[in-house]
Amino acid sequence: MRDITFDDRGELPEPGGEAEALLDARGRVAAWGPGAEALLGYPVREVLGRRADDLLHDPAEAAHLVRRWEEGAREGPLVLRRRDGERVEVQVWVRSLTTVDGEQRWLVQAAGAQSYRTFEFGRALLQGLFTDIPFHIDLFDTRQRFIAQNLAQRRAGVFRDAEYSGHTMREMAPPGLLDIDALEERQRRVLETGEALLDTEVVGHPVPGSPDDYVWSESILPLRDPSGAVIALAHVITDVTHRVRSRERLVLANEAGTRIGTSLDLWQTARELAEVAVPRFADTCHVDLLDSVFSDGADADDREPADDARPRHPLLRRAASDAVAAADPGTGGVRAVRVGELDTAATAPGSPFLDALAKGGSVLLADDQLRPAATDPVRAPGAGPDVHSWLLVPMLARGVALGTALFMRSRSHRRFEPEDVLLAEQIVTRTAACVDNASRYRRERTTARTLRRSLLPQRLPSPSAVRTASRYLPASEHTGLGGDWFDVIPLSGARVALVVGDVVGHGLQSAVTMGRLRGAVRTLADLDLSPAELLAHLDDQMNRFLDERGDEVSLVTGATCLYAVYDPVSRLCQLARAGHPPPAVVSADGAVDFVDLPGGPPLGLGGVVFEEREIALADGDLLVLYTDGLLESRAQDFATGLRRMRATLSRTPASAAPQEVCDTLVGELLPPGHQDDVAVLVARMSGLALDAHVTWPIVAQEQMVGLARELTTRQLARWGLAEESFTTELIVSELVTNALRYGGAPISLRLIRDRSLICEVSDGSSTSPHVRHARDTDEGGRGLYLITQLAQNWGTRYNARGKTIWAEQSLPR
Repeated sequence: MRDITFDDRGELPEPGGEAEALLDARGRVAAWGPGAEALLGYPVREVLGRRADDLLHDPAEAAHLVRRWEEGAREGPLVLRRRDGERVEVQVWVRSLTTVDGEQRWLVQAAGAQSYRTFEFGRALLQGLFTDIPFHIDLFDTRQRFIAQNLAQRRAGVFRDAEYSGHTMREMAPPGLLDIDALEERQRRVLETGEALLDTEVVGHPVPGSPDDYVWSESILPLRDPSGAVIALAHVITDVTHRVRSRERLVLANEAGTRIGTSLDLWQTARELAEVAVPRFADTCHVDLLDSVFSDGADADDREPADDARPRHPLLRRAASDAVAAADPGTGGVRAVRVGELDTAATAPGSPFLDALAKGGSVLLADDQLRPAATDPVRAPGAGPDVHSWLLVPMLARGVALGTALFMRSRSHRRFEPEDVLLAEQIVTRTAACVDNASRYRRERTTARTLRRSLLPQRLPSPSAVRTASRYLPASEHTGLGGDWFDVIPLSGARVALVVGDVVGHGLQSAVTMGRLRGAVRTLADLDLSPAELLAHLDDQMNRFLDERGDEVSLVTGATCLYAVYDPVSRLCQLARAGHPPPAVVSADGAVDFVDLPGGPPLGLGGVVFEEREIALADGDLLVLYTDGLLESRAQDFATGLRRMRATLSRTPASAAPQEVCDTLVGELLPPGHQDDVAVLVARMSGLALDAHVTWPIVAQEQMVGLARELTTRQLARWGLAEESFTTELIVSELVTNALRYGGAPISLRLIRDRSLICEVSDGSSTSPHVRHARDTDEGGRGLYLITQLAQNWGTRYNARGKTIWAEQSLPR
């Protein structure tokens, strides 16, 4: 029972916003609260003394309602009628009261249905927060002491059966659980600012001494009294370890995708994998690649890795290694394998590396599985006493084994989890694709370079007549192959041929055609043909190449070529070109001229007569041969390139070496981002001294053979070559005799002393002698055969006035 009083106007005080009314024993309104007036719209003066059943939406329910109250039902729904006639659904609570005079009263409290539902929801929320949800909730007072915990927190292992109320977290938390100083600092910040601190990630160890760490999301909320003052703190804590780990793995996988494979270098790719893994994924990472991956196309064993997808006896070479500590914690007292060395322990019998490579599956070892490694390192190579988690992932691409990646954890408390294995496999698979690309690129590039070395001269001949230098730049740096070529070919009589050519197109097909043309030029040059004749034969050969291509003729439509022959005795140079840019001549005084030489059509058109020109070159003059890629580009026409080339050569010092001239031309004239192959050949001319050669006319008389031998002996004595006289006399005797018997006038004998001794006999006949095996009964026919035995080389060349038979003898050093 409760005593109740009310003022003279019959108004009840407002109890927190509820609608209240007081009824007397006869069911009439004795008091009316402001909340009731707001709920139903009746002022006090209209309801005092009025029967309460008039306020019901259905007055017939009044008797039933009173009976229920008398039977003890104190709470329930009710439908009332507003002053404007609208129905109002409410929830009512009824209390029986007795006044000081002993009269019975009924205190009726009502709340609207929406307000009641809100109240119920709030009560359910509190129920859920403190009993049902898995979140941990702690309440602290302003002195950072525990007030209360929800059921989930009380059931946690840290606070189970502990008397926490009135204690701080520092007093309750076991050592190593979390950073207490940081927690208290966060609490003080919320108390001082009154602003909530949401979703702070906190790392800790829920079980003291456990190697596993966890991550919690902590939110600190200020609780206020009606005046707005902070009177307590609510901590809401949830375990987000899985979410954080997943995020970290996603970030690491994305980083691996951007950092691994930035180049086509095998070593760098392996190093990038190790750098990504350490220290965020592992404390130590070793990357081993099969030795066959490093082999290139120039090796004797030129097999692709796919030829042996699962090698029986693999050789693993350390390609990269990285660790958190300066000293590798996984050596276990054994000398660490250095980068570039073979990892013999990994391929020892019984090693898990062999099993991983054979089966293509990852190997994960931890705890008890790693203990035997201390005495038997073959079971887990690289695992020292501090390693508690060991993960080996085979590196596979296109089903082919390329190597392995080994990850170890020693300093980190976390062990490798199944999700870590999946991440490692994803990263290693990415690396394997990059390694496979790099390996294939290495093989292709090596093969291309080997082909280029076989197609182009790697070391130019160095005849005494010219000093040469060259530069070659392919349009494609990837393959290094192109259609441009150059050559220096020593010819008979101390002469030398200079060649530059350009096959239309780029790449392998152009390079192969270029190689065939270069071989054809060298073969034709051995015939001592004139430049115009040689180009005519080369044009026929190009047509044969095009006919062989058949339907693919569009791949290679032609070629250009410039062929020059320099004679150091006469200091004359014969030139002819087939659609090629004209050569430049830089005289010793610095004057620059382009040879006025008929261009002629490119090779491959057929039925073309090429013209040649003969020019005189003084000692020290430079002859510059080049391809159009040096001067012409999309941004520059050929005429502009010629003007720039003239200006560049004019500024070049007369004493500059041929290699300096090559470098200057390429450096100043090469268009940026050139799309065409470039070849440059520079030759500095030098004639033979007057005392290095001698020529005698031979009269058509038999006694001239003896005179020729006598002249030869005297000349060799002057040159200090008396020891060569016997052999040379025999050669001269045979050549002069042959000219007298089978040749025609005029006949001449010439001796040239260069790096070798050259004997030349010229006559007016075009009949070519040939070597034959004379029978025992034959009186002649042994002359040329004898020459082949005595001379280092011999041959015949033709000119407009007949032929020249020459023989070359090697001289002692």
